Amino acid sequence: MSARLDRIDLKMLRLLQNNGRLSNAELAETVAISPATCHRRTQRLFEDGFIATVRAMVAPKKVAKGTLVMVGVVLDRSTPESFASFEQAIAKLKFVLDCHLVAGDFDYFLKIRVGDMEDFNRIHGEQLIALPGVRQTRTFFVMKEVVDNAPLEF
Repeated sequence: MSARLDRIDLKMLRLLQNNGRLSNAELAETVAISPATCHRRTQRLFEDGFIATVRAMVAPKKVAKGTLVMVGVVLDRSTPESFASFEQAIAKLKFVLDCHLVAGDFDYFLKIRVGDMEDFNRIHGEQLIALPGVRQTRTFFVMKEVVDNAPLEF
């Protein structure tokens, strides 16, 4: 943790992480500082990269993306070039929410939201297995989301 963060900064981060809709006035009152000071501190948290972005968390089922799928990907080669080629291609696919290079049985693990199994089957057949260097995929349909996108504890 950076020495630049004091207890007020940490409290502000925790509050904003739990409710990004807090107004500057509400945040300032909760942490017991003036609105002007709160605004300056919030701006600094953005500028220093402690807050990456602010966005709404859309309810997937409400926009017909209620099926969560995790996909393990194995590439045919483990070279910097094959990793770079795969990463460049996967970054262009809007249905991929997360892509992580991992250690273990897979090279990458993907988090994908789709409307249903048929939707995923189409995407898998047309786009995923056609990605550069993909030798194998293993698909896991999520039956229940127990914890998803929980706030960071610090």
